[in-house]
Amino acid sequence: MAFDDARAAHSTRPSHATPWLFACAILAIALVPRLYVALAWGAEPVWDGHYYDFGARRIADGHGYSDDLTLAGQLVWHPWCHYPVGYSAFLGLFYKLFGATARVAAVVNASTGAALAVVTYALARHGLSEVRARVAGLLVALHPGLILYAALVMTEPLAATLTLLAFLLTVRDRNALRGVAVGALVLGIATLVRPQALLCAPLLGVLTGVHRGFRLPRSLALAALGCALTLAPVLPWTARNCRVMDGCALVSTNAGWNLAIGAFPRATGRFETLRSSDGCREVTGQVQQDRCWFNYGVEQIKTHTSFWLGLIPAKLAYTFDHESFAVEYLREARPAAWPEERRVEARGIATLAHRLLVCAAAFGCVAFAWKRRGDDEGAREPGALVAQTFVLVSAAVLTYVAVSRPSPTFWPLAVFAAAVPWIPLPGRATWRPALRLPVTLLVSVIVTHAVFFGEDRYHVVVTPVLALLAAAAFRRSAV
Repeated sequence: MAFDDARAAHSTRPSHATPWLFACAILAIALVPRLYVALAWGAEPVWDGHYYDFGARRIADGHGYSDDLTLAGQLVWHPWCHYPVGYSAFLGLFYKLFGATARVAAVVNASTGAALAVVTYALARHGLSEVRARVAGLLVALHPGLILYAALVMTEPLAATLTLLAFLLTVRDRNALRGVAVGALVLGIATLVRPQALLCAPLLGVLTGVHRGFRLPRSLALAALGCALTLAPVLPWTARNCRVMDGCALVSTNAGWNLAIGAFPRATGRFETLRSSDGCREVTGQVQQDRCWFNYGVEQIKTHTSFWLGLIPAKLAYTFDHESFAVEYLREARPAAWPEERRVEARGIATLAHRLLVCAAAFGCVAFAWKRRGDDEGAREPGALVAQTFVLVSAAVLTYVAVSRPSPTFWPLAVFAAAVPWIPLPGRATWRPALRLPVTLLVSVIVTHAVFFGEDRYHVVVTPVLALLAAAAFRRSAV
């Protein structure tokens, strides 16, 4: 009888194979629509995608990250690093193995997007219940904007996958030192795809150490290790740039360009084309040009600080208020396939899905301010109920304002979702690095594009973070 009871109890426990089976299910659910969209709607890469594809073809052909220049009638090799090398190198590997065709790019991009859904689910399992983790994975798998993005030769899905994978490898390892070391190395690879990933490196060790109960010196040592190992995959590329370019560049040479776009007199908060007449007339190399625009941008910020600060709401609005880049990219590539009615409808669906996710993510932050009554003494701390209610009401008010204004304004909800988890509210819950680390990615996007300029494609890298927070919506505790 005792044996039967034990066997019955054992049978009610979730199988160790269940997460793997669900991960495979999410992979299939995410991959099928992405493959269809990528193969049916993919076309010649345009805009930034043209340069990523070109760089991948050069790498696959054995020419490195370069282009050709004609000097004195001779075609000469010319090193290049205006854009980060990581995505082109990744795509170039598959071009080398299977051929540099649009079909290969489509399969690679669809597979990357599907992998992102699986990584999101796996990371969520370390901070949420199994059911909520599944919701997070499914939100990424079925997000219309992310499905459309599979047809684009763009960096964001790969950057998001690598960054979240770095967080996953950090939090899943019982050995904090080893987890931070492995996670930091992967984060370094993510930096070669999207340099802003480097901003997450310091907190990789700090948050892990604090969660494990380490004293501050040990946590800071973990942070230093994380920063050093994040730079390890980057520095060989930096050394290459120092050797073959007209100066040293950590990853790429577009930071100065982007800073100037967000600060020069014609700035609007989104991308605008710079001209030599704007400030940098005489430059002889990519690094020199980047430094010229950087110095120009800094000077504009110092001289017209109020103008630059006044653009921040517009920059964040362009980044978070809508989602249209994927549709416009595909329309630019194949105008005949995107008549105006289809274009408007697709933009509307993608934007609605994005806005709903931002709203849900804001309510997910309530979990980081709320503890179940009786969980511990912190739940009965004076002012706890007031603070927790304030967070809930604030999320509701911001949601109402976002949808009720003549021009929908959702970026304050994104800022709210990024800020609340760091506020030391009375009685707040202790939350795990699996949820805390992704929020650092959201913070990095907000800060980066408040400083530079905004476009809606820049929020794609944090769509999985929004999905994680949305899956925690109205949860009574983040532990």
